[in-house]
Amino acid sequence: MNKIIIIYLLKNFLKTFFSVTLIFFCFGMILNLFEEIEFFKNLNVNSLMPLILTSFYMPSMIINGLPFIIFVSSLWYMIKIRNSKDLLTLKIYGYSNIKILLIFALTSFLLGWFVLFIINPITSSMSRYYEKTKSLYSKDIDHLVSFNKNGLWIKENINNNNYRIVTADKSKNNFLSDVSIFHFNKNSNLIEKIESKTANINDFSWKLGQVKIFKINDGIFEKTELENYEVTSIYNLEKIDSLYKNFDTLSFLDIVFNYKKLENKGYNFTFLKQSLHTMLSLPFFLFLMTTLASIFSISSLKKSNNFKLISFGLIICVLTFYFKDLSLALGQTDRIPLILAIWSPILILTFFTFIGIFQINEK
Repeated sequence: MNKIIIIYLLKNFLKTFFSVTLIFFCFGMILNLFEEIEFFKNLNVNSLMPLILTSFYMPSMIINGLPFIIFVSSLWYMIKIRNSKDLLTLKIYGYSNIKILLIFALTSFLLGWFVLFIINPITSSMSRYYEKTKSLYSKDIDHLVSFNKNGLWIKENINNNNYRIVTADKSKNNFLSDVSIFHFNKNSNLIEKIESKTANINDFSWKLGQVKIFKINDGIFEKTELENYEVTSIYNLEKIDSLYKNFDTLSFLDIVFNYKKLENKGYNFTFLKQSLHTMLSLPFFLFLMTTLASIFSISSLKKSNNFKLISFGLIICVLTFYFKDLSLALGQTDRIPLILAIWSPILILTFFTFIGIFQINEK
């Protein structure tokens, strides 16, 4: 009998979860589709391209919003079984509030690990395809940055007439190595080439070292060698890093098994650490959000005002996410250690859910 009850509960809980996920997916598709249509409106592409790219973009957004989705799903289902008297029936069969809560919370916890190991590698591949495809159609954009295993590539407008292209090997600390800077006129004719062994890009004024400058004079390249040289750019290291702090293109398995390899490719150490711990915290976050929803909804068998309960629950959920983002911002600005910033919302939620569990266990 216990097995049948648990299967019944989990089947309906997961059904509710997938229904809420589908609602969020459709809503996200509609919103993002407008953005993609705006991006492609002046480009000669297949009319289905915005829809295809939106479909590849949304799964990663769903994973990012999974704690909120699981909270809404749990709250919805708990209110449903309470109002339908299923909760009362479970208690008649000997199921305490704690046991009911743990069934759903542990399911959410296991769901989190399933997402990390099975779903996340697929969605990260979809995100990479999305980013790669968008970049192909971004060639006409004035400023473009690409960062891959071959190093850094930048296209940057200098003024209305000239533009430059920069290529360099991976950065180490604030430095690029083997830098080449090509200056072109509006007709894409090369007018100057700068080669440098190193470039400090900590500021917008790049400081080049061991520089060779090749300028065209009457069709002949004239070479000038300098020990130091400065080039002004709209990019610095922080701005370049911020463009490539996309958690969605790296899967959990990529980071776990290829951490050193990714670091050697030039990925920022802080970014990788933040990605790893953010992903590791997901199952615990899902467990706690389900527990929180259960505490709100099954503390009483009375049919209270569902609208007030849902509204209060959503406010608490929004405040939780606000605190999570605030804590992460403090970690990113070195106000507190980054790992503590990622895990402190989990620790604080654990404290409050323990208090709630003790309260519902007394009822």
